[in-house]
Amino acid sequence: MDVLVNNAGFNVYGPFWETSAQKELQMMQVHMVTLTHLTKLFLPGMLERKFGKVLNLASTASFTPGAGDAVYCATKAYVLSFSEAIAEELKGTGVTVTALCPGPTKTEFAERAEMADTKIFQGSLSSAAEVARAGYRALMQGRTSVVVGLNNKLMIFSLRFSPRNLVTKIGKSLLSRSPSTSQTAVRPSH
Repeated sequence: MDVLVNNAGFNVYGPFWETSAQKELQMMQVHMVTLTHLTKLFLPGMLERKFGKVLNLASTASFTPGAGDAVYCATKAYVLSFSEAIAEELKGTGVTVTALCPGPTKTEFAERAEMADTKIFQGSLSSAAEVARAGYRALMQGRTSVVVGLNNKLMIFSLRFSPRNLVTKIGKSLLSRSPSTSQTAVRPSH
């Protein structure tokens, strides 16, 4: 195999003490364990052929703690860190690893995670096609990571110079429900 794309994922949104531990463990399994295992399985063949590309789906959430989305953001931080470390290890081998970091995207993701009414999913969102094109270009260029969209790039850049307590507050604000939506969202039972 010449290309491995680790793109499976989902979200469990809400305050950590209210969310389903079982679903969060499943999310950790998909985002971190399965991604790591698949990469471990396919890298030896790529290294033997001296060619291969791995694309791991991270997120702009990789760069910030997200109050209300703590486990999701932590798993995506793992994907970014793991991808960058492996990419450095593989330099000069003919094999590259790219972490794709899109922000909110027009897909069914927000609805399935019951967070379509959060501030982060309001306004202009990237299309799935835009994200896929950016990921493909970065993968073919052998880039270690790519943040999709100018606004996302500016946000990530500014976070690097902000105090961590401010970064956490910004994440909490973006992940909060939009004031224009109903404040009485019904949460499913665990």
